[in-house]
This record gives sequence, C-alpha cells and structure tokens, in this order.
Amino acid sequence: MLQLPFIRENKDTVLAGLRKRHFANADAIIEQVLTLDQQRRDTQRDLDDTLAQSNAKAKEIGALMKAGNKAAAESAKAETADLKVRSKNLDDALKTAEQQLQDLLVTIPNIPHSSVPEGRTADDNEVVLEHGDIPTLHADAQPHWDLIKKYDIIDFELGVKISGAGFPVYKGKGARIQRALINFFLDEALAAGYVEVQPPIVVNEESGFGTGQLPDKEGQMYYVTEDKLYLIPTAEVPITNLYRDVIVAESQLPICNVGYTPCFRREAGSWGAHVRGLNRLHQFDKVEIVRIERPENSYAALEGMSLHVQSLLQKLELPYRVLRLCGGDMGFTSALTYDMEVWSAAQGRWLEVSSVSNFETYQANRLKLRAKIEGKTQLLHTLNGSALALPRILASILENNQTPDGIRIPKVLVPYCGFDVIN
Repeated sequence: MLQLPFIRENKDTVLAGLRKRHFANADAIIEQVLTLDQQRRDTQRDLDDTLAQSNAKAKEIGALMKAGNKAAAESAKAETADLKVRSKNLDDALKTAEQQLQDLLVTIPNIPHSSVPEGRTADDNEVVLEHGDIPTLHADAQPHWDLIKKYDIIDFELGVKISGAGFPVYKGKGARIQRALINFFLDEALAAGYVEVQPPIVVNEESGFGTGQLPDKEGQMYYVTEDKLYLIPTAEVPITNLYRDVIVAESQLPICNVGYTPCFRREAGSWGAHVRGLNRLHQFDKVEIVRIERPENSYAALEGMSLHVQSLLQKLELPYRVLRLCGGDMGFTSALTYDMEVWSAAQGRWLEVSSVSNFETYQANRLKLRAKIEGKTQLLHTLNGSALALPRILASILENNQTPDGIRIPKVLVPYCGFDVIN
C-alpha cells in the first residue's frame, strides 16, 4: 500500500506511475485520496482542539467549585457537555474518514520503478536476455500431454475422478522427478544462503491482505468458508507474513527464506493449447525464495535473485529468456518484475516458469514490517521469486529432452531421481 505522505508530497510522480500501469481513473482517485486526507487531518485538528477545550473546562469547573461559584461552575458544566457531544461527533467523523481513506488506498497499485517499460500487455514486455540453444526435435516429437500418456507418468483423468480438472496425479517416475526437482531447488537455495522454512498452506485474511492478495485476488483463491481461511496461491504469502507486525533488528538483515509448498489457484479453466496439460493447473508445487532488505540494497538483491533463478535453468539445461514486465502487465503489488520463460520445443513457444519481484515498501506498509536502523524506525523492502514452479519446468524437460528411445533426464537431477531416462 502506498504511504500517504509519499502520495501527498509526490503527486505528479504517483500519477505518472499509475498512468504507466494504465490504472483507470488515476487522477480522480488520487484527488479523492488527497481530499479525504485533508478532511481527516482537519477533523483530527478540530478533535484535538475540542478535547483540549474540554480538559481546560474540567479544570475550570474544579476551580469554580472550590471558590464556591456554583452558578459559573454549572454554566461551565453545560459547556463541557456540549464539548463532549462535539468530541463524539468529531471522533465518529474521523473514524469514517480514516476508513474511507483506507478503503481507497488498498485499491491503488504500487508505483512502477523507473526502469519499467511502457506498454499495456505481455506483447510489450522487454526481452532482457536469452540463453541457450533452441533444441531440434526428431520428426515424431510430441507435446508433453501426449508424452505423459505414452510413458504413464501423469494421469489427469485420475485427478478428475478424485478432485476435478487441474489436479493431476503423478505416478512412478513422474512422482519421483517431482520430488527430485523440489529437493534440487531447495538444496540450491540453501547453498545460496537462504534459510528453509515450512509454512502453513492456509492463511487468514490478515495474511492475504498483508502481501496484497486481498482484496485484489480474492476470487482467484480457494476459500474455506467455515474457518475463514484461504488456501495459499504461493508460499510468498505465509513466508512474508512471518514478519507481519515485526520490528526487525538491524543485525537480522537481510532476511533470506526459502520454502516448498503446494499452491492453489482457481483462475485456471480457460480453453486452448496454452492451458493444456501442465501449462496451467489448479494445484501445483513450487519452491519460493523471499527476501527482506534495506531499501538501498533491494535492487541489487533483485538482480541476485534473478541470477539465482537463471542458474537453476542453466543447470537443468533449459533454454530460457528473461523479460522485464511492462507497466500494464505487472502484478498489483510489484514495483519491478522479471519473468523467466523456458522454451517448450514441442509446443514451439515460451512458457513462464518464474516471476521475481521487488515490492519496495508496498507490502511492508500493509504488514507493518519495519526495522530500527541507526536509531530510526523505517519500512523495509520485500522481494520474492519462484525458484522454481514445477509444472512448466517439467513440461519443458519432457518435451525438450525426448528422443526416439525415451526422455533424457538432465544430469543435475539424476542423483535426485535415481534414473537417467524415462522409457
């Protein structure tokens, strides 16, 4: 959530950032925020003055009573009663203005970093780099949704029977390669200095609000009605919320966590090859890295996180590219996002497998996540990234490494899998 003083003091910068995002009605909304903010401050000042007058009258009544001037004391009491009514009305007006302001602020997305390119859609994202050679497949190469049936390693029909569409069952070597990928990603993160946590996979409303999933993505999350809990769309939510309402010691920074969780998303369900097979699921596995940084270090940390994800893709021998997302394609809470996409040889297209983002103080303001640095309490910067999400990684491994004799397993995974080919 944007900070009010920042909006107040940097109106033109905020409006320029919101226009880069193509945020509708930016001018009107920011003007409404500033109007409500002024109303809130004026009401607070009036309330403070009224309370001061009431306190002064209370002292005056005591002095009058002590002096035996009952008539003047009674008159002062009547004035005090009027002041109490006015105080109550002002307090109610202040709470209303604060709530209206809060309700409006949570609808405003983060301001893009200056390096974010202009653009409305994914077609306008900037290609930062490409790495690796595009594989040439044999004449009878198949997309992964056919390969998994051929080798009987993933069963979508069983998943439909048990749960519904978008909940696959991994079997045999399919299950083992899933476990291998998870352990490989975790081990690589630990070697890079991240501390592993295993968080809950359901969160309360406060946690969803803290990282910005609520109220923005409420319809995309599974909701447990009786318990008022949400199944997590990503481990970002519970891991970052470990530090909600916390004043971090300066010596703890930077905080670097990694966690594996299943993830649940309701938005899958459109039709076409782009969502076929493993391309989009309701439930999937993901390893997430989260960092909490001093503001001056966060963009260097973001570059480091991008390089970490790239190193995983290089070790998996997957051709990939890095995109800097344009203003219109960024997530609601992000200030700058890099997407990593791998090449799917049988589908002939790029598949997103990771987003690495810096949220600056946007999440920290919602979370009340601060640190006392050099005697001053200040908001920190939060960052996260997929390192990595499994479904499309597995789809690309299966497609890119298929041969007439089976599917070759990347060398780095063989010690984790216990086999080097699926046949």
